[in-house]
Amino acid sequence: MALMINDECSSCGACEAECPNTAISEGENHYMINPDLCTECVGFFAEAQCTSVCPTDSIIPDADRKEDKAALLAKFKKIHPDKEPVLS
Repeated sequence: MALMINDECSSCGACEAECPNTAISEGENHYMINPDLCTECVGFFAEAQCTSVCPTDSIIPDADRKEDKAALLAKFKKIHPDKEPVLS
């Protein structure tokens, strides 16, 4: 499942630098996650890095984008065809 940032975001930007897929960018009112690029860090880390640095806990699963680990890994391979995933 891709992640999303809700309206509780304080726009601190801590999450943006943590995303290995560059899926996070500054939006009009708060930071946003591009669901086509979000793999929840599957392929890179055992857990999503953005959620661990968010001071407001505003990064949550996107209920409209349900993806299992296999789908997230396939997305990782599409985004990074020359990179070997770190399996966890």
